[in-house]
Amino acid sequence: MTITQPDLSVFETLESEVRSYCRGWPTVFDRAQGSLMYDEDGHRYLDFFAGAGSLNYGHNNPVLKRALIDYLMRDGVTHGLDMSTTAKRSFLQTFQDLVLRPRDLPYKVMFPGPTGTNAVESALKLARKVKGREAIVSFTNAFHGMSLGSLAVTGNAFKRAGAGIPLVHGTPMPFDNYFDGQVPDFLWFERLLEDQGSGLNKPAAVIVETVQGEGGINVARPEWLRALADLCERQDMLLIVDDIQMGCGRTGAFFSFEEAGIVPDIVTVSKSISGYGLPMSLCLFRPELDIWEPGEHNGTFRGNNPAFVTATAALETYWTDGSAMEKQTRARGEQIEQALVSVTEENLADVKEYRGRGLVWGMEFHDKARADRVARRAFELGLLIETSGPEGEVVKLLPALTVTPEELDEGLSVLARSVRETI
Repeated sequence: MTITQPDLSVFETLESEVRSYCRGWPTVFDRAQGSLMYDEDGHRYLDFFAGAGSLNYGHNNPVLKRALIDYLMRDGVTHGLDMSTTAKRSFLQTFQDLVLRPRDLPYKVMFPGPTGTNAVESALKLARKVKGREAIVSFTNAFHGMSLGSLAVTGNAFKRAGAGIPLVHGTPMPFDNYFDGQVPDFLWFERLLEDQGSGLNKPAAVIVETVQGEGGINVARPEWLRALADLCERQDMLLIVDDIQMGCGRTGAFFSFEEAGIVPDIVTVSKSISGYGLPMSLCLFRPELDIWEPGEHNGTFRGNNPAFVTATAALETYWTDGSAMEKQTRARGEQIEQALVSVTEENLADVKEYRGRGLVWGMEFHDKARADRVARRAFELGLLIETSGPEGEVVKLLPALTVTPEELDEGLSVLARSVRETI
């Protein structure tokens, strides 16, 4: 694909140096539909990034777009703080009927603000309020957000350094398989909890991702998650599952923890809950934990009514029969896995491992810099993929759940070529 030099001058001169994704994709995007994006010169890109998981149903999904346009055309409430609106009522009722009740989940729903880190901050605050303790345990290579509380339970050294102040009251523990199976699960964690001389303050809660997205597509085994839930119950700690990137069907089931058969005390949801890329997040928790005083945690943009509208449309369209979406996602995941098997066999010398669940997959290289080269070559060939892991050593595949088998084949062929051409 021939790419003319785009005019990036205003971004380079006016926008902060903090910008990141645009550096790996040096073009100016203009429109998008489904799994395709187009730049202002008309070049076509297959999107295997999906807004970092916020576009599970693709760009400008026509059903969601129609619902949004109809709502705006009738002058539906756009901004409503936490006032009661018809859009919010419709979402809450639909979420209860299609998501919570079929899974026998008892959760109350809190709208903490528009982003994932808002949901995490509210979860941490609530856990501390309920238990009367300040300590939170997280896991190696975790990512939970960029605000201070979320950063304190995030593992990445580069991101943590941006805080500029000490990040306190968070203690990391080894994630599943951190010691390559050489150490029994939770041996260190449980020993610290039981030893009065360990220096570990009794935690209020443990926060975990079932699949660590930014941390390198590290997949926790169901038995590890069940053992963690059991440990939390025995030690009087709340279990928080951060399902911001892996929820809303990304791993197959609507919630990523369903496969393990656990019921967390608190769940954070964001990214694709609105279905359309509109800012929205939820903090879900057991009813007995709802000890908030009115207004004790709030935010100006926690009532994004257009997001309620598209979220409701997404649930009604894709989760009325949740098993169909789950089966499709698993089938697409198997398609990716088979392709990664072939790429690995062709590049045994440098592919360290591939791993994933549903429609989130990663390929790790021994040469840590190669993942970035692969992603850059893929962009040149018309495929948008990103890297993850503490040193960016993992190529990350995160296509929309609505991606077609043909689009998957095309993108996976580009990936294989990109690996082949960056040796």
